[in-house]
Amino acid sequence: MSKVIEDPFLPVKERRKVGTAEATIRSRWPNSKPFGQQLPPLSGIDAVLDEKSFHQMIAFERKRTERSRKPFLLMLLDAGKCLPSDRTGDVLSRILSALSLSARENDVAGWYQEGSIVGVIFTDLEFEDGSTILSTMMNRVSDTLRSNLEFQKVGSIGISWQLYPEHSDHQIAAGNPTFYPDLAHRRRTQRVLLTLKRLMDIFGSITAILLFAPLFLLAAVLVKTTSKGPTIFRQERLGQFGKTFKLFKFRSMYVNNDNKIHQEFITRVIKGEHQGREQNGTKSVYKMTTDPRITRFGGFLRRTSLDELPQFFNVLKGDMSLVGPRPPLAYEYKEYDLWHRRRVLEVKPGITGLWQVRGRSRIRFDDMVRLDLEYVRTWSLWLDIRILLQTPRAVLFGEDAF
Repeated sequence: MSKVIEDPFLPVKERRKVGTAEATIRSRWPNSKPFGQQLPPLSGIDAVLDEKSFHQMIAFERKRTERSRKPFLLMLLDAGKCLPSDRTGDVLSRILSALSLSARENDVAGWYQEGSIVGVIFTDLEFEDGSTILSTMMNRVSDTLRSNLEFQKVGSIGISWQLYPEHSDHQIAAGNPTFYPDLAHRRRTQRVLLTLKRLMDIFGSITAILLFAPLFLLAAVLVKTTSKGPTIFRQERLGQFGKTFKLFKFRSMYVNNDNKIHQEFITRVIKGEHQGREQNGTKSVYKMTTDPRITRFGGFLRRTSLDELPQFFNVLKGDMSLVGPRPPLAYEYKEYDLWHRRRVLEVKPGITGLWQVRGRSRIRFDDMVRLDLEYVRTWSLWLDIRILLQTPRAVLFGEDAF
């Protein structure tokens, strides 16, 4: 009899029974030979999850790695060229058996793409040299497949290896969408709402550009006449999944300045080493209050947030949204902890957000990230509207811009 397990990571109302590899094969290839008659049963892999459950497991392991810092390895085996002609299910049976010989009992197998791509999550890995374990696992799986399949079949199977976290040395990397099937699912299920959000971005940015046209002109003239250099400052920032774009601002600094002073400061803030500067003995600030790079008029632009007006063109282009986390600089991202990166990966950056209306420069970096993640978790069009309505008050009456 086929063994059946219940997926413990699904919500109680959505829990369903997931059959073993034998049940999976029999449901798709009813004329297949009894599983295990010619091949050993799956000793390492207890069950082959369906696509939805396997995607949930990838998201679960990703979030667990953020806490435990123990990496996991995702192997994807594309057998799409073999399975259409595999009417007996023998090829799939042999593939799953081969995977079983390379897996442990706590590893998880499932359909990454139903009917064509099988995946295995190798969990709780402990190693320092990622290239060593990748080489070891690749050789083990390749040897096992060659022992169980015909040469022609092995050659038509594509195998890819994905290690999470991708860059333990904190180098900049575009997030690998393979580890974020939950985001792809969210985009599919919220397609209409996300389309409405984009329409709201387009309408709102055009309205703001027309409404603030006199301020655009006045600020441009004053920037040009009070200091040497271009009126618009273009700076490379990181958008969703680490995609770079040019952010527009009215120039508030002297040209050819050294970023080292800000880089050293923001590194201390991100690592929690900056305790905040007390003002009047009551409040702490987690942003540079005195920056020698800023011009006299630039200080006014920053205090009033007028320097950010050109970012409405970024919204119109689609690089940003009206509401979302602020886009980081490259050297800021390098200092991020693993869980910090979610603020960059999970949503498009914005001009304003929860951080701006709930404390701005008065809260620690970790708390700012938590607000960004709260925004992602609770997002709705109504939340965007509420944040947009609260932003003018935060800009006009807040004391947290520097």
